[in-house]
Amino acid sequence: MARRYAAKVDANQGEVVAALRAAGATVTPTHAAGDGFPDLAVGFRGQSFLIEVKDGSKPPSARKLTPDQQKWHATWRGQKAVASTVAEALAVIGVEYRGEIS
Repeated sequence: MARRYAAKVDANQGEVVAALRAAGATVTPTHAAGDGFPDLAVGFRGQSFLIEVKDGSKPPSARKLTPDQQKWHATWRGQKAVASTVAEALAVIGVEYRGEIS
């Protein structure tokens, strides 16, 4: 069984969620699901996206995937993404970031 890490929310997750919702997406936070499952399930224009949020203000060493996340990402056969900024999260769903969140 995979080792369980505490379900932590990255400091920028709220901002990422707000930006995705402002773009018209539905967002369900899933960070507490465990076993390496991504932080957000996002629906946009009839498609589903799984996004792991990392805090872009932290150094790269602090943004690495945990061992559980690495395993999950390596074995998942569908769409998945890692986003460290609002712009990266919006790009996952095909929306250009214009510098502000409505």
